[in-house]
Amino acid sequence: MKLKPIVVTGGAGFIGSNFILQWLASEQSPVINLDKLTYAGNLANLESVATDTRYQFVHGDIGDRKLVASLLENHQPCAIVHFAAESHVDRSIHGPDDFILTNVNGTFALLEEVRAYCATLDPSDKQNFRFLHVSTDEVYGSLKPEDPEFSESTAYAPNSPYSASKAASDHLVRAYHHTYGLPTLTTNCSNNYGPYQFPEKLIPLVILNARTGKSIPVYGDGGNVRDWLYVADHCDAIRTVLAKGRIGETYNIGGANEKKNLDIVHTICAILDELCPNDPVVPHKQLIKFVQDRPGHDRRYAIDPRKIGGELGWKPKETFETGIRKTIQWYLAHDEWTRQVTSGAYRQWMATQYSL
Repeated sequence: MKLKPIVVTGGAGFIGSNFILQWLASEQSPVINLDKLTYAGNLANLESVATDTRYQFVHGDIGDRKLVASLLENHQPCAIVHFAAESHVDRSIHGPDDFILTNVNGTFALLEEVRAYCATLDPSDKQNFRFLHVSTDEVYGSLKPEDPEFSESTAYAPNSPYSASKAASDHLVRAYHHTYGLPTLTTNCSNNYGPYQFPEKLIPLVILNARTGKSIPVYGDGGNVRDWLYVADHCDAIRTVLAKGRIGETYNIGGANEKKNLDIVHTICAILDELCPNDPVVPHKQLIKFVQDRPGHDRRYAIDPRKIGGELGWKPKETFETGIRKTIQWYLAHDEWTRQVTSGAYRQWMATQYSL
């Protein structure tokens, strides 16, 4: 019997593309990647599967309800894995409009079309269908040093336009389950890192600047704490929740790696000292420059992963020490990818290819 596909929204982004690569390497079901290809969407991430007969790319916006309805009707997917989102806090501070349009309005439009689609399914297909919404720990706000980790019952207290927009989308997903019976699952993850991450984020930015002898900016005193999750572990957790999670439930996904930003930077610099002793400035930590903190910068995030571990048997495979070394080695081996992203060459190609 032909396997029903899954639809991945935002599959050309950092986490979405890693998820698609892992899915096609581990699962049999086909994947349809629906992506708008904004600045952080990069089809080069998926070159290795571009000719795989189980993979199909659809250029479009989750807010385009006619397109989404047609895609659902034509492909009859058994699941939606919803990554598509604007996700950078700094950008949300300078321009919150896109965050509301994509994260709130876009998720609403997607939910409406999925609700209509589910109404057409026979009982068996409807019972097996899942809508998995990928969210963030930032919806819970900021922790003090002595506070317990975020759990699934922690009250929401978002502090940035980005986290507020993700909180709103989480609430919509919850409401569509409780009001309409939509078979939803929600995951809230900690900070991801790994291959294909856009260089505006901390870890790839530090690697890139350190390699080229540019200043490494560190907000405030560098004491902000985050829990770090290797992206392959996150993708494995999402596949686990999709396969075994209880409908209507939320699962927090963490890496059990609470680190201060400054410690992250020092770790990267030390590894680069070892691997790249001929870079323009060595030791690389000489490039660290403390800069004015961003407005409303949350001090600490931490995830309590006991629910996903106890219910579904998932735990991360990578420690921060193994994951960060793999990440640095990937960036060192993929200079061309980094050059294309930072030069805008890949954006020019996509503009020609897709008339952006």
